[in-house]
Amino acid sequence: MTTIASGTDTLTRDALTVLQPGFTGTTAPDWLLRRLGEGLASVGLFGRNIASPEQLAALTAQLRAERDDVLVAIDEEGGDVTRLEVRTGSSFPGNHALGAVDDVELTRQVASELGRRLAACGVNLNWAPSADVNSNPSNPVIGVRSFGADPALVARHTAAYVTGLQSAGVAACTKHFPGHGDTAVDSHHALPRIDAALDVLADRELAPFRAALAAGTRAMMSAHILVPALDPDGPATLSRPVLTDLLRGDLGYTGLIVTDGMEMQAIAATYGIERGSVLAVAAGADAICVGGGLADDETVRRLRDALVAAVRAGELPEERLAEAAERVRELARWTATAVRAQAEPRPDIGLAAARRALRTTGAGDFGPLTEAPYVAAFAPVANIAVGDETPWGVAAELERLLPGTETGSFAGRDAGREALEAAGERRIVAVVRDEHRHPWMATALDTLLRSRPDTIVVEMGVPQAPPRGAPHIATHGAARVCGRAAAEVIAGV
Repeated sequence: MTTIASGTDTLTRDALTVLQPGFTGTTAPDWLLRRLGEGLASVGLFGRNIASPEQLAALTAQLRAERDDVLVAIDEEGGDVTRLEVRTGSSFPGNHALGAVDDVELTRQVASELGRRLAACGVNLNWAPSADVNSNPSNPVIGVRSFGADPALVARHTAAYVTGLQSAGVAACTKHFPGHGDTAVDSHHALPRIDAALDVLADRELAPFRAALAAGTRAMMSAHILVPALDPDGPATLSRPVLTDLLRGDLGYTGLIVTDGMEMQAIAATYGIERGSVLAVAAGADAICVGGGLADDETVRRLRDALVAAVRAGELPEERLAEAAERVRELARWTATAVRAQAEPRPDIGLAAARRALRTTGAGDFGPLTEAPYVAAFAPVANIAVGDETPWGVAAELERLLPGTETGSFAGRDAGREALEAAGERRIVAVVRDEHRHPWMATALDTLLRSRPDTIVVEMGVPQAPPRGAPHIATHGAARVCGRAAAEVIAGV
């Protein structure tokens, strides 16, 4: 049962209520349980907190034993960004694969099944879906996390995802408002800038968010991006013109606004997390997400004290902080009373979707492999949202279908030559991610195909480069099920 420490004043409780911190370990530390008793209302989970569905269910039960209405949030997009299956790869293809199929009912079913699994583990808030329109092919952080480059397609699948997820009683948090798709900079590292005109933003970036609002999304996540047409002075997360005037006023949104991770360098390196958190709440944000990198009690204390001090100094209106805290509690009430659709589990819906998302070209004379190949994975540096602990590729699935399959990972200007030497006489399967963004990767494929024109190419990122290979298989994502679908084609099963 919820118990709030009697010695915690209203202002301090409200400051704790708007925080969504993380922690380390697979059980809740004492400091976190103590903060829940003092007023903390949300907890963010990451891959480091999850070992199995059973362990996760026990962890969320531990949290609710301290505060029964706690919001337990997670960054579970499916596809490349998975926390439930961080060590094995996801059972669900990501947004780009779903967009490639373009069946909104399939997207709804996938999101519903994902939501069912989250709810079964006690998670009630998902920082998903990504509603970003991937209009910039050079985007280093969105890519396959987007449904695609067409605003109308992204809009209809965003709405379907929100509907499916929330039918399981899990609140959707549509991101990254007002749209992170037209960036060439990763906001984990620096502050991106989108120099688009207002009419372009309205027709392109905002269309999926309007669809999410119409579908009833319970939360929205802000982007750490500078959009001068909306606000020339500050990033969206800290911008009253973006969060209050546009999202609340023009679009009529009344739900929870969550910030993206405040320790991301776009904010931390320019404003600092304490000042950034104060400015975010003043601008209209209701919940401060922090914990991907900073995951300790000291961070919670610093942010709590910064908010309290800002109110006492007259820099942050107390009623704005109280309003933000009430929106957090309102979402908690919704999760407690949400009607869950009585859908049957669909354990194979992810694989079915991944199979439908495959696009194979240049396969006119292709015969499925009967002998174990050599898989050369040309691996770029993973962006922070995806992480480098989640396995990807086709080697594991090919090894299951064609025992004896060997693999190696290559990068840099000599990657192609090194892969040829490692493969020897074996048939080569070259696996790439976003060839169009990595010149060294394109050079490596050139080297392979000159010497071994029968090389099979599997593109597991955005298939922007011209297809080549015998055949070329585009999976539209690197989730485990995407690798399995590609391996089935290669092995002819």
